[in-house]
Amino acid sequence: MRLLQETFELDSSQFRTMELDEFVVDFASCLKAADAKRPQASNARSKRPFLPGIGPHSEAAAVKLIAAELQRYRAAIYERQISTGVPYPETLRQKCDVCLGVKPSWEWAVEVKLLRFFGDNGKLNDNILMHVLSPYPQHRSALTDCVKLSTSTLGRRKAVLIYGFEHAGWPLDPAIDAFEALARAKVHLGPRWSASFNTLVHPIHNAGRVFGWEVSSNESGV
Repeated sequence: MRLLQETFELDSSQFRTMELDEFVVDFASCLKAADAKRPQASNARSKRPFLPGIGPHSEAAAVKLIAAELQRYRAAIYERQISTGVPYPETLRQKCDVCLGVKPSWEWAVEVKLLRFFGDNGKLNDNILMHVLSPYPQHRSALTDCVKLSTSTLGRRKAVLIYGFEHAGWPLDPAIDAFEALARAKVHLGPRWSASFNTLVHPIHNAGRVFGWEVSSNESGV
């Protein structure tokens, strides 16, 4: 199956309108399906292979694996109607993680962020909250993604999605609560949707949740 950045001649009316809660559940299901195939990432510098599982994969690599599973899982909805790495019209060098629908009038533009407190070796990643909470655009955090989406013409509707792995003593909820508090000061954030996944193959990244929010400017609302 060929993915994801090809141009298809489809009419936008062929895409069935999807609500965000449905996509969050599908994303969690397909994360687990991708993980079950035991994909194996490698350290970018040393090339040392990590343990099998989707957990050690980079955010971009994981999104591509999950997008491929979405096309297999619900072909009637996602086949030829999901793309990754779609350029923003305003700044072509910046890419949106996932777009749903038909180019150029995408139904959804979705930015995805990974919240992973521990590495493949079990060591704590002290910088991970920067990727979710940083107010600086250079860090390309979930928070600054909200602003970027709300001011872009990409996608009729926009959303931010965070997927993370649960660990004893490091629950996801405090980070998610902090994200919501900061994001609501900058944009209109819709209700939180979530779905869980568990029994993954990696011994450290073996369970977690997916969270999603619809995003719009404070002026326009949702």
